[in-house]
Amino acid sequence: MEAKVSKFLGSVSNFFSGGDHIPWCDCDVVAGCEREAAEAEKSSSDELLKESIMRLSWALVHSRQPEDVQRGIAMLEAAISGDDSPLKMREKLYLLAVGYFRSGDYSRSRELVEECLTIAPDWRQAMTLKKSIEDRITKDGVIGIGIAATAVGLLAGGIAAAVSRKK
Repeated sequence: MEAKVSKFLGSVSNFFSGGDHIPWCDCDVVAGCEREAAEAEKSSSDELLKESIMRLSWALVHSRQPEDVQRGIAMLEAAISGDDSPLKMREKLYLLAVGYFRSGDYSRSRELVEECLTIAPDWRQAMTLKKSIEDRITKDGVIGIGIAATAVGLLAGGIAAAVSRKK
């Protein structure tokens, strides 16, 4: 019984805290990836530059700083148009989905993760992200319904009070 109560309280806590299973990245990692990308830009290796840019994009979309996330999205949007292998395309789409998820654009994030899953239907990271997106959309819907119901209740109470005063 205690385990069930603990699980229930954990799920309620997770519901209101907005917990997800996507890792965060701190500013030190972002700075290191930026240095690596700058050094790779000086080298003559295109492949090394592409790899360092992908690592930087990963760090940016996993950052807690909204401006980093937006920068990562912009980098990935620019890089997605290239002729890549399905594996690289899936990685870019996934990172874009993470970026849009972090920025609160859940519908765009869901579209991108669905594209990932058409390329790799059994990819666990994409399936986990999809579940996080759907949970967040559900949570936002429940909160929205609660706010709307409260507003309707307050309005109905105000009308009822006004009517009873007139009588």
